[in-house]
Amino acid sequence: MKQVVAIVKPFLAERILEGLRRAPLEAVHVREVKGVGRQKSYLDEYADSEYAEAFLPKVEITAWVDDMRAEEVIRKMVEAARTGRMGDGKIFVLSAQSYEAVLGGKF
Repeated sequence: MKQVVAIVKPFLAERILEGLRRAPLEAVHVREVKGVGRQKSYLDEYADSEYAEAFLPKVEITAWVDDMRAEEVIRKMVEAARTGRMGDGKIFVLSAQSYEAVLGGKF
């Protein structure tokens, strides 16, 4: 199983979730986060808002998917999120094991 984590601009989150609506996912979590990447603290889109200059608002979408379908899910995320502008986001892929697989018990 793979854990796919996408950290994107807030306005892209709904597009990504819509693109994943029929994807073969085990589970999905969505949460608001703040961060800064290569775009540093450039706030051209957020200049008139209450956000601090150090951190920009982001949304983290975490999906758990079968190993065989991970590439398909990642492709759907990229297609939905890519605008071609700086700061579109990042996608991380990690190997995941369930509690049952590690300790052989139920939680």
